[in-house]
Amino acid sequence: MNEPLAERLRPKNLDEYLSQQHLVGSKGALRQQIKSGNIPSLILWGPPGVGKTTLANIIANETDRPFYTLSAISSGVKDVREVIEKAKKSEGLFTTKNPILFIDEIHRFSKSQQDSLLGAVEKGWVTLIGATTENPSFEVISALLSRCQVYILKPFSEEDLIALLHRAMKEDKYIASREVKLKETEALLRLSGGDARKLLNIFEILINATDKGSEITNELVLEKVQQNTVLYDKAGEQHYDIVSAFIKSIRGSDPNGTVYWLARMIEGGEDVKFIARRLLILASEDIGNANPTALVIANNTFQAVTTIGFPESRIILSQCATYLATSPKSNAAYMAINQAQSLVKKTGNLSVPLAIRNAPTKLMKDIGYGKDYKYAHNYENNFTEAEFLPDEIKNTQLYDPGNNPRENAQREFLKKRWKTKYNY
Repeated sequence: MNEPLAERLRPKNLDEYLSQQHLVGSKGALRQQIKSGNIPSLILWGPPGVGKTTLANIIANETDRPFYTLSAISSGVKDVREVIEKAKKSEGLFTTKNPILFIDEIHRFSKSQQDSLLGAVEKGWVTLIGATTENPSFEVISALLSRCQVYILKPFSEEDLIALLHRAMKEDKYIASREVKLKETEALLRLSGGDARKLLNIFEILINATDKGSEITNELVLEKVQQNTVLYDKAGEQHYDIVSAFIKSIRGSDPNGTVYWLARMIEGGEDVKFIARRLLILASEDIGNANPTALVIANNTFQAVTTIGFPESRIILSQCATYLATSPKSNAAYMAINQAQSLVKKTGNLSVPLAIRNAPTKLMKDIGYGKDYKYAHNYENNFTEAEFLPDEIKNTQLYDPGNNPRENAQREFLKKRWKTKYNY
C-alpha cells in the first residue's frame, strides 16, 4: 500500500470520472470528441486537484493512443525534442492515430520551450494536452494557444467530493477494511479547498491516525489532521494556503508577515510571475485609489521580474510587497464593481439614456440619439450635472470612497459637483 489513496482511486475511464460534467457528461463537447477519436490539441485549465492529469490519461486510454508525459518543472527544450522524436517514431507502430504528449504545468514553460512544441503540433506528430492552473491567455504563447482548444475545469462540487469519499470507503480495500463511519464531512471539505487529491490525502492520514471502526466527525478531523499537517504538506498542497497568508499579510499592513510568506514561496520554487500577478491584483483590490501609485509599482514589478527571473527577482518582489503592505488600504473600487455587476444581474439590459447614446448617423440623430448631451468641457470646472444611469436606477451610488486622505479628497470632489444626488 505504498501508492497514495488518490493514485489508487484514479479513474481509468470516463464512466468512473466524477466531475466536469459540462465537458465529459452525456452532452459534453469533450466526451463527443473522445468517442469520435478526433482529439484536437488542447489546454486543460483549472485549479489543483480537479482531474486534469486524470482526464489526459483517460483521453489516451479511450482513444488508444501512445501517451508521453513531461513536467514543465523538470523538463527543458532538449527533453521536449527527445519526446517528440520518440512520438514520431512510435506513430503508426501501435495505432494510426498520432501520440498524445501531456505537459503538466505548461504555464511554467518558457517561450523557447513552448516554441519547440509548435512544429510537432502543427504537423500533427503529436496531439498536445497541456495542464495549467494559470490563465493560458497570459501563460501560453499565442502561436501555440491558437492551435489548441481551451477547456476550463471547475472545482469539485461538495456532492462530488462526498461521492469521492464514499467511493474510497467502498472501493479501496485498505480504507474499506478500516470500517470507518462518515458522520460529518464539513471539516474534510473545508480543509480540502475543493482539491480532490488533497481531500483523499487528508482522508488517508485520518484513517491511519484513528482506530478501526471510528466515527468521523468534524472535531476528530481537525484534531488529527492538525497534528499531521507536515505529512500532507510535503507534496505542495499548501500552495494556495501560503499565497493566502501572503495576501492577507499585505492586506493587514504587516510587512514582516508579508516578507516571511514571500520567502516561503520563493524557497518553495514558486513561479515568479505567479507571485507578481497576485501583487498586481492586490494593488487594485486592496489599495486602489487610496494610493494609485501602488498599481503602477506592481505593474512595473511584474514587467521587471518577467525579464529578470530568479534569483534577483526576489529583491524586486520584496520591495514591491513591503511597499504594498505599508500603503494605505481601500477596497472601494473592488466593492464598486461587485455592486455594479450585482445590479446589472438584477436589472438586466436597461436602455442607455438617449442623451449619452452614440449618434454616428443622421437617422440616429433624428430619432434623438445624443440629443441634449452636455459636453462637460464647455462648462465651468469641466462639469455640468447630467444623468448617466438608466432611468430605472438613477441616483444609485455604486462607488463609495474609502476613509483615507486620497479618497476623502475624491469624496469632497464628488460632493462639490453632485451636491446631494449621490449622497456623497
